Amino acid sequence: MEMNQQNLEALAGYLQQTLSPEPGVRKPAERFLESVEGHANYPLLLLHLLESDSIQLSIRFAAAITFKNFVRRNWRVLDEHDDNINETDRSTVRRLIVGLMLTTPEKVQLQLSEAIGFIGREDFPAKWPELLSELVEKFSSVDFHVINGVLKTAHSLFRRYRHEMKSDALWKEIKFVLERFAAPLTDLLLRMMALVHQHSTDPAALKVLFSSLTLISKIFYSLNYQDLPEYFEDNMQTWMDSFYTLLTANNKLLQTDDEDDAGPLELIKSQICDNIAMYAQKYDEEFQPHLPQFVTAVWELLVTTGPQAKYDLLVSNAIQFLASVAERAHYKQLFENEETLQGICEKVIVPNMHFRDSDEEVFEDDPEEYIRRDIEGSDIDTRRRAACDLVRALCRHFEAPVTAIFSTYVTSLLTEYSKNPSTNWQSKDAAIYLVTSLATRTKTQRHGTTEASELVDIGEFYANHIKPHLESPQVNELPILKADSVKYVLTFRGLLPRDVLAAAVPCLTNLVAARAVVVHSYAASCLERLFTLKKLGGGPPFSAAEIQPVTEALLTNLFSALTLRGSEENEYIMKAIMRTLVVLGESALPYMPIILQQLTAKLTMVAKNPSKPHFNHYLFESLCCTIRATCRKDAAAVVSFEEALFPIFQGILTEDVVGWWRLVSCFCLFCYL
Repeated sequence: MEMNQQNLEALAGYLQQTLSPEPGVRKPAERFLESVEGHANYPLLLLHLLESDSIQLSIRFAAAITFKNFVRRNWRVLDEHDDNINETDRSTVRRLIVGLMLTTPEKVQLQLSEAIGFIGREDFPAKWPELLSELVEKFSSVDFHVINGVLKTAHSLFRRYRHEMKSDALWKEIKFVLERFAAPLTDLLLRMMALVHQHSTDPAALKVLFSSLTLISKIFYSLNYQDLPEYFEDNMQTWMDSFYTLLTANNKLLQTDDEDDAGPLELIKSQICDNIAMYAQKYDEEFQPHLPQFVTAVWELLVTTGPQAKYDLLVSNAIQFLASVAERAHYKQLFENEETLQGICEKVIVPNMHFRDSDEEVFEDDPEEYIRRDIEGSDIDTRRRAACDLVRALCRHFEAPVTAIFSTYVTSLLTEYSKNPSTNWQSKDAAIYLVTSLATRTKTQRHGTTEASELVDIGEFYANHIKPHLESPQVNELPILKADSVKYVLTFRGLLPRDVLAAAVPCLTNLVAARAVVVHSYAASCLERLFTLKKLGGGPPFSAAEIQPVTEALLTNLFSALTLRGSEENEYIMKAIMRTLVVLGESALPYMPIILQQLTAKLTMVAKNPSKPHFNHYLFESLCCTIRATCRKDAAAVVSFEEALFPIFQGILTEDVVGWWRLVSCFCLFCYL
């Protein structure tokens, strides 16, 4: 592709078409852009488009996204693939991109920063040694759009140090970065701190300065993650003084009225809590002189911060810092005073265990997000999870006194609940979380809790306070406590007796019929996990004979749940269907006609617009289970499966449904084998 006006205009036209809501317009344009990715000058044409002020911002933004995705797919050259970018284009991109990134609008700048991160992952520093000097040179700018652009790029470039495996190549790269970047970054920090003091009465300036300081703090985290660099150890006082000043800052001009989204103060403080937690965990000896002032500052922060959602990340990170300190043996003296323990339990842990109105809104309006936070271990830490971690950290050295303190709270909360269950259900919810936190010593995603505290009788608590909710015929009553009760079984499934778990299966089967998405998702997930346990309560796993009495109700409720609003493509339900069919084997044959009908109907529906890859995977697994069980008994039955499924597969392949051809191909191979 030649660099000329005609090609620029044609490319702009195709980019405009990619923004169309009409698939007939959008998809051909997307396919064309993919088809020309290997042409010379293609990335340069995109860069020329996104820098032109005469082009609509929407097209420039589309060009930036297209360029970023192009770089992500093609900059790394795999052994078995051709190189889609010639060396001339690569060199030109490296020469132009930083300057373009610093002069483009913020939306475009962010995309180019990420693209630089992708390029840097492959080329920096060996093929792009001048990148750092080009970035550092811009630190002297008075234009904060430029400075923040540099900081965003550096953050994109360095954040991979947080998860890279240790290696000589990584150490050399970090050393290269530190020699050229650590001192200028420190100078920039001090300059920003001075400007914060200078503009303390200017809210607009403060907002920009705090966004810069947040990025600086993120870069600090990345550069210090692998090991404590000598430079930062030598300059620890400078950095910690600045962090302490920012952590204790309370400029009312930066406070926001928004109760949901974090403001500049919350963002910088939460990142600083991350930084000092890292130092407390990894570099405790060097950090020890600075620790007491931060413990005091974080404590004061926690007892004065409200329950609003905008503080969630800050509170979570602050509690995680205390947990990092509490689990270290040589910091025991900071917590061993009984009044200190009582204060932490009363003023930090218990308030952050309580179920808030905002939590209830997520439970009802965004159940997928609630589940992701509560049982899937998402990247977004919650107040409750952080409070649970702090309980476990304190129990490591002070198990008896902490258990005694919380036992009093649990009793009080359960008494409060018993006075009026319909209105005081939050009290029991908090009690269940406290007991779970106290009882859990070690846990895994696969087995749940693997070791429990000897001071907490999980069986007795189950019998007295969990079992009644599971056995209640009113499956839609007190849904949050229902979900808590199912989660209790899910958490302690590896430790509860086998007869208790077996008796819970009919109850969980009934709860699959609950209207609340979280409740029937938890019930399905719990059943699926119980059916995979190899040593159920110390005994053998569930057999088809054991679940035969509830088979019909279980299958009926599972498929009915897929018709409920919000669960049309519920991966927990479909995974439970798959696991149930695995356990039943040939015992499911009497139900196969209706099972196949339900699965093919669901396949036809989701093939039109596939959006849940895990759901699709378990759907195909379930179909495989039906074929295996049926054809093992009657090999001729494969014809009926072909007649039911192949027309659907033909439609999928004809329509070129994205992401499905591999599933269909693997499925057809399975049928052939």
